[in-house]
Amino acid sequence: MEKRRAVIFDWGGVLMRTQNYAPRLAWDKRLGLAPGSVERIVHGIPEWRQAQLGTIAPQVYWQAVAQRLGLSAAEAAALRHDFYSGDQLDEALVALIRDVRTWGAHIGLLSNNTLDLRREITSLGLDGLFDACVISAEIGAMKPEEAAYRAILNRLQVHPRQALLIDDSVENVAGAWAVGMQAVRFMPQIDLRALLEAWWSKQHG
Repeated sequence: MEKRRAVIFDWGGVLMRTQNYAPRLAWDKRLGLAPGSVERIVHGIPEWRQAQLGTIAPQVYWQAVAQRLGLSAAEAAALRHDFYSGDQLDEALVALIRDVRTWGAHIGLLSNNTLDLRREITSLGLDGLFDACVISAEIGAMKPEEAAYRAILNRLQVHPRQALLIDDSVENVAGAWAVGMQAVRFMPQIDLRALLEAWWSKQHG
């Protein structure tokens, strides 16, 4: 177990990032709301956390969003499509992950997300990218709770000291350090390849 090394990635904000906010802002305008209002509701109502914990289905969550915004079923379906239409997979990061796998590192995914995420990963052809995936809705625990980190470490069979988390949330990075992992806050401008090469070299120093 001590000899295994793993790099663990977040999904939203790291591998999948919102590049174009125009579709979300268009819904604000359509509904006569201040810019950013729809996003605050979509990711701010209590049902969002419940969906990420798996206590309600994604469909139930979106029904709650529709009710809050006063949308018909057809409008809610359109919003659900449009809301994430500005998101893009970071193909360069995917290529880097494939390179890191060739070093002998195990690759994990740890995401606070709904039950829809696994289907999304499959639809993008990324099933084989990860040695283990832990999604909060499937285990009933979210970062920065200790149980979330323990779940991915257990599935990868790696000791915390030999695991590095890449996450865009300060709180989630702090949570990883608290359980003995190493962690880096992801920002698009960082030289992640250089960082990973340095970490890998140190692990084998």
